[in-house]
Amino acid sequence: MAKIIAIVEDDQDQRNNYVDAITKKGYEVIAYSSRAEAIAGFENELPDLAILDIILGDEVDAGFEICRDLLGKNPNLPVIFLTERIAEIDKISGLRLGAWDYLPKPISLNYLAERISSLLRINTARVESEGSASSAKMVGDMSIYPEALLVSWKSHPINLSGTEFRMLAKLVRVPGHAVSYETLMNATMQSLVTNNTINTHMRNIRKKFEFVDPDFDSIKSEYGYGYRWTSK
Repeated sequence: MAKIIAIVEDDQDQRNNYVDAITKKGYEVIAYSSRAEAIAGFENELPDLAILDIILGDEVDAGFEICRDLLGKNPNLPVIFLTERIAEIDKISGLRLGAWDYLPKPISLNYLAERISSLLRINTARVESEGSASSAKMVGDMSIYPEALLVSWKSHPINLSGTEFRMLAKLVRVPGHAVSYETLMNATMQSLVTNNTINTHMRNIRKKFEFVDPDFDSIKSEYGYGYRWTSK
Protein backbone atom coordinates (compact mmCIF):
# COMPACT_ATOMS: atom_id res chain seq x y z
CA MET A 1 0.00 0.00 0.00
CA ALA A 2 1.34 3.41 -0.97
CA LYS A 3 2.40 5.77 1.81
CA ILE A 4 0.14 8.78 2.29
CA ILE A 5 1.79 12.20 2.09
CA ALA A 6 -0.16 15.26 3.24
CA ILE A 7 0.70 18.69 1.82
CA VAL A 8 -0.64 21.89 3.34
CA GLU A 9 0.08 24.81 0.99
CA ASP A 10 -2.11 27.80 0.14
CA ASP A 11 -0.44 28.68 -3.18
CA GLN A 12 -2.27 26.63 -5.80
CA ASP A 13 0.57 26.48 -8.34
CA GLN A 14 3.11 25.37 -5.72
CA ARG A 15 0.64 22.89 -4.27
CA ASN A 16 0.00 21.33 -7.67
CA ASN A 17 3.72 21.10 -8.41
CA TYR A 18 4.38 19.32 -5.12
CA VAL A 19 1.48 16.94 -5.68
CA ASP A 20 2.64 16.04 -9.19
CA ALA A 21 6.27 15.48 -8.19
CA ILE A 22 5.46 13.35 -5.15
CA THR A 23 2.74 11.34 -6.88
CA LYS A 24 5.24 10.40 -9.61
CA LYS A 25 7.38 8.79 -6.89
CA GLY A 26 4.56 6.38 -6.11
CA TYR A 27 3.03 8.04 -3.06
CA GLU A 28 -0.60 8.83 -2.42
CA VAL A 29 -0.90 12.58 -1.89
CA ILE A 30 -3.62 14.51 -0.06
CA ALA A 31 -3.41 18.30 -0.44
CA TYR A 32 -4.97 21.00 1.72
CA SER A 33 -5.05 24.75 1.15
CA SER A 34 -5.80 26.04 4.66
CA ARG A 35 -5.33 25.24 8.34
CA ALA A 36 -9.04 24.58 8.88
CA GLU A 37 -9.19 22.25 5.88
CA ALA A 38 -6.12 20.33 7.04
CA ILE A 39 -7.28 19.98 10.64
CA ALA A 40 -10.66 18.66 9.45
CA GLY A 41 -8.95 16.21 7.10
CA PHE A 42 -6.63 14.89 9.79
CA GLU A 43 -9.63 14.10 11.98
CA ASN A 44 -10.58 11.47 9.40
CA GLU A 45 -7.16 10.10 8.48
CA LEU A 46 -3.57 10.79 9.48
CA PRO A 47 -0.86 10.71 6.80
CA ASP A 48 2.43 8.83 6.98
CA LEU A 49 4.28 12.15 6.54
CA ALA A 50 3.17 15.79 6.44
CA ILE A 51 4.64 18.76 4.58
CA LEU A 52 3.52 22.09 6.03
CA ASP A 53 3.82 25.68 4.93
CA ILE A 54 3.77 28.04 7.91
CA ILE A 55 1.91 31.04 6.52
CA LEU A 56 -1.51 30.03 5.20
CA GLY A 57 -3.67 32.89 3.98
CA ASP A 58 -3.93 35.48 6.75
CA GLU A 59 -2.72 33.03 9.41
CA VAL A 60 0.98 33.67 9.88
CA ASP A 61 1.60 30.71 12.22
CA ALA A 62 -0.92 28.25 10.83
CA GLY A 63 1.70 25.60 10.03
CA PHE A 64 2.96 25.62 13.61
CA GLU A 65 -0.59 25.09 14.87
CA ILE A 66 -1.14 22.20 12.45
CA CYS A 67 2.12 20.62 13.59
CA ARG A 68 1.03 20.77 17.24
CA ASP A 69 -2.27 19.14 16.34
CA LEU A 70 -0.65 16.38 14.27
CA LEU A 71 2.01 15.49 16.84
CA GLY A 72 -0.63 15.51 19.53
CA LYS A 73 -2.35 12.72 17.60
CA ASN A 74 0.86 10.88 16.65
CA PRO A 75 4.11 12.05 18.31
CA ASN A 76 6.20 9.91 15.91
CA LEU A 77 4.77 11.37 12.70
CA PRO A 78 7.47 12.81 10.40
CA VAL A 79 6.73 16.49 9.74
CA ILE A 80 8.57 18.73 7.26
CA PHE A 81 8.19 22.50 7.26
CA LEU A 82 8.53 23.91 3.73
CA THR A 83 8.39 27.69 3.91
CA GLU A 84 9.71 31.08 2.89
CA ARG A 85 10.17 31.94 6.56
CA ILE A 86 13.85 31.17 6.95
CA ALA A 87 14.75 33.31 9.98
CA GLU A 88 16.63 31.33 12.60
CA ILE A 89 13.96 31.95 15.24
CA ASP A 90 11.34 30.39 12.95
CA LYS A 91 13.48 27.34 12.31
CA ILE A 92 14.17 26.91 16.01
CA SER A 93 10.45 27.18 16.72
CA GLY A 94 9.70 24.50 14.15
CA LEU A 95 12.31 22.11 15.49
CA ARG A 96 11.17 22.68 19.06
CA LEU A 97 7.69 21.62 18.03
CA GLY A 98 9.13 18.29 16.89
CA ALA A 99 9.50 18.72 13.11
CA TRP A 100 11.95 16.35 11.45
CA ASP A 101 13.14 18.87 8.89
CA TYR A 102 12.80 22.56 7.98
CA LEU A 103 13.29 23.36 4.31
CA PRO A 104 13.38 26.78 2.61
CA LYS A 105 11.47 27.76 -0.51
CA PRO A 106 12.12 27.62 -3.37
CA ILE A 107 13.16 23.98 -3.39
CA SER A 108 14.13 21.41 -5.99
CA LEU A 109 11.20 19.01 -6.41
CA ASN A 110 13.63 16.11 -6.81
CA TYR A 111 15.34 17.04 -3.55
CA LEU A 112 11.99 17.27 -1.76
CA ALA A 113 11.01 13.83 -3.02
CA GLU A 114 14.32 12.37 -1.81
CA ARG A 115 13.90 13.92 1.66
CA ILE A 116 10.45 12.39 1.88
CA SER A 117 11.80 8.96 0.91
CA SER A 118 14.65 9.25 3.39
CA LEU A 119 12.45 10.22 6.33
CA LEU A 120 9.93 7.50 5.55
CA ARG A 121 12.70 4.89 5.45
CA ILE A 122 13.91 6.04 8.85
CA ASN A 123 10.43 5.96 10.31
CA THR A 124 9.71 2.52 8.85
CA ALA A 125 12.90 1.16 10.41
CA ARG A 126 11.87 2.57 13.78
CA VAL A 127 8.43 0.98 13.63
CA GLU A 128 9.59 -2.41 12.36
CA SER A 129 12.39 -2.73 14.91
CA GLU A 130 10.53 -1.34 17.92
CA GLY A 131 10.88 -3.65 20.86
CA SER A 132 13.75 -5.64 19.36
CA ALA A 133 16.75 -5.79 21.68
CA SER A 134 19.01 -7.74 19.31
CA SER A 135 20.85 -4.69 17.98
CA ALA A 136 20.91 -2.65 21.18
CA LYS A 137 24.06 -0.80 22.20
CA MET A 138 24.40 -0.10 25.91
CA VAL A 139 25.89 3.22 27.01
CA GLY A 140 25.64 3.32 30.78
CA ASP A 141 21.92 3.42 31.63
CA MET A 142 20.98 4.06 28.01
CA SER A 143 20.02 1.50 25.37
CA ILE A 144 20.31 2.70 21.79
CA TYR A 145 19.05 0.83 18.74
CA PRO A 146 20.88 2.22 15.68
CA GLU A 147 18.80 0.47 13.01
CA ALA A 148 15.45 1.40 14.56
CA LEU A 149 16.45 4.88 15.72
CA LEU A 150 15.12 4.04 19.19
CA VAL A 151 16.48 5.00 22.61
CA SER A 152 15.58 4.05 26.15
CA TRP A 153 16.91 5.34 29.46
CA LYS A 154 16.69 3.08 32.49
CA SER A 155 14.14 1.00 30.53
CA HIS A 156 11.99 4.07 29.75
CA PRO A 157 11.57 4.84 26.01
CA ILE A 158 12.78 8.27 24.89
CA ASN A 159 10.85 9.65 21.93
CA LEU A 160 13.46 11.38 19.75
CA SER A 161 12.99 12.75 16.26
CA GLY A 162 15.23 11.41 13.50
CA THR A 163 17.46 14.49 13.74
CA GLU A 164 17.75 14.21 17.52
CA PHE A 165 18.60 10.52 17.27
CA ARG A 166 21.39 11.09 14.75
CA MET A 167 22.90 13.80 16.95
CA LEU A 168 22.72 11.60 20.04
CA ALA A 169 24.30 8.70 18.15
CA LYS A 170 27.26 10.94 17.24
CA LEU A 171 27.51 12.11 20.84
CA VAL A 172 27.66 8.63 22.39
CA ARG A 173 29.86 6.99 19.73
CA VAL A 174 32.84 7.49 22.05
CA PRO A 175 31.48 8.35 25.52
CA GLY A 176 33.60 10.90 27.35
CA HIS A 177 35.01 12.46 24.17
CA ALA A 178 33.91 15.95 23.15
CA VAL A 179 32.00 16.18 19.85
CA SER A 180 32.31 19.37 17.83
CA TYR A 181 29.49 21.58 16.62
CA GLU A 182 30.54 20.80 13.04
CA THR A 183 30.14 17.04 13.59
CA LEU A 184 26.74 17.54 15.16
CA MET A 185 25.68 19.84 12.31
CA ASN A 186 26.57 17.12 9.80
CA ALA A 187 24.50 14.64 11.80
CA THR A 188 21.35 16.74 11.37
CA MET A 189 21.38 16.27 7.57
CA GLN A 190 19.70 19.69 7.36
CA SER A 191 20.47 23.03 5.79
CA LEU A 192 20.67 26.38 7.61
CA VAL A 193 22.22 24.82 10.72
CA THR A 194 23.99 27.07 13.24
CA ASN A 195 25.48 26.58 16.69
CA ASN A 196 22.25 27.94 18.15
CA THR A 197 20.29 25.31 16.24
CA ILE A 198 22.47 22.58 17.73
CA ASN A 199 22.03 24.09 21.21
CA THR A 200 18.27 24.02 20.74
CA HIS A 201 18.34 20.37 19.71
CA MET A 202 20.47 19.49 22.71
CA ARG A 203 18.12 21.31 25.09
CA ASN A 204 15.23 19.35 23.64
CA ILE A 205 17.10 16.04 23.97
CA ARG A 206 17.99 16.84 27.58
CA LYS A 207 14.36 17.69 28.38
CA LYS A 208 13.17 14.36 27.00
CA PHE A 209 15.63 12.45 29.19
CA GLU A 210 14.82 14.63 32.21
CA PHE A 211 11.12 13.89 31.72
CA VAL A 212 11.74 10.25 32.67
CA ASP A 213 14.70 10.95 35.00
CA PRO A 214 14.88 14.38 36.71
CA ASP A 215 18.48 13.61 37.76
CA PHE A 216 19.71 13.06 34.19
CA ASP A 217 22.94 15.00 33.55
CA SER A 218 24.95 12.97 31.02
CA ILE A 219 25.02 15.65 28.30
CA LYS A 220 27.68 18.26 29.05
CA SER A 221 28.29 21.47 27.13
CA GLU A 222 31.84 22.21 25.98
CA TYR A 223 31.79 26.00 25.68
CA GLY A 224 32.63 27.17 22.16
CA TYR A 225 33.33 23.65 20.91
CA GLY A 226 30.32 21.32 21.23
CA TYR A 227 29.07 18.67 23.63
CA ARG A 228 30.23 15.60 25.54
CA TRP A 229 28.37 12.50 26.82
CA THR A 230 29.49 11.37 30.25
CA SER A 231 28.36 8.14 31.92
CA LYS A 232 28.18 7.88 35.68
